[in-house]
Amino acid sequence: MNMSPAEKPPLALIAGPTASGKSALALALAERTGGVVINADSAQVYRDLRIVSARPGPEEEARAPHRLYGYRDGADACSTADWAADARKEIEAAHLAGRLPILCGGTGLYLRTLIEGIAPVPEIDHGIRKAVRAMAPGEAHAALVDEDPEAARRLRPGDTTRTQRALEVVRSTGRTLRAWQAEKIGGIGDTVSLRPLILLPPRVWLHERCDERFDKIFSDEGIEEISSLLARRLPALAPVMRAIGVAEIAAFLHGELDRPRALAAGRIATRQYAKRQYTWFRRQPPAEWPRFESPPDSLSVRAELVEALSFSYAR
Repeated sequence: MNMSPAEKPPLALIAGPTASGKSALALALAERTGGVVINADSAQVYRDLRIVSARPGPEEEARAPHRLYGYRDGADACSTADWAADARKEIEAAHLAGRLPILCGGTGLYLRTLIEGIAPVPEIDHGIRKAVRAMAPGEAHAALVDEDPEAARRLRPGDTTRTQRALEVVRSTGRTLRAWQAEKIGGIGDTVSLRPLILLPPRVWLHERCDERFDKIFSDEGIEEISSLLARRLPALAPVMRAIGVAEIAAFLHGELDRPRALAAGRIATRQYAKRQYTWFRRQPPAEWPRFESPPDSLSVRAELVEALSFSYAR
């Protein structure tokens, strides 16, 4: 039975690039409504990266419940499907407790998968995957032209990861990835009353915030955090090892970069990451999702945004 919007449980969503003010706004909304902040950032799921991922600290966590922050060990890779399943449980738990769940993060694929669902692609044949991954980038794209022409037109030859994925899916299942994606399952978009907000503040302001953030990350605490992570000798391709800031601080610890050069490299990496997120959130979410393009750093602006997101929702 379809529910009317008024009958559906509420869900707030605050998204945008790194350093755009999401966490502060989510905390203010949680305090206003008695809500629960649920992490939607792929680096902040790992307990190894409290400082480097700029996770909310103990003081923020004491002011309102925070979920899915630092709940995974760095050796335990968290896939998009894993996170979406965990987020569904936390949203349900918040509803059962009479609290407003507040999704907060900048990992667009996490949010898209949770809201829209995930394609039920069967497990890829190991032999096919191995053969596809061994191909040269140009070779894989050329094969895709014959086996999935639509995907070949959509993907650049240099987009190695997505090209390989499209090719291994069509070879292993006999269906294109786009066909599988048309049958997404598990999305919660139709079961909740969603009130989203995307923060897209001015780029100059955002870049300054990115620089300030990495300056804080590149502290004695942040350096010690990465030193401890490196001591674990996790695989270089593990998601936790590819978080922004890890490579730059690791290069400093290994003596490959002096402090000024490592700091500059970290600032650039943070800005570039924010730029990619900015582009994604400007173009990919539904057009009707509100985009807020002013700095959300004043108390009056934050209060207006909190009021707009609060659903008049009380415990």
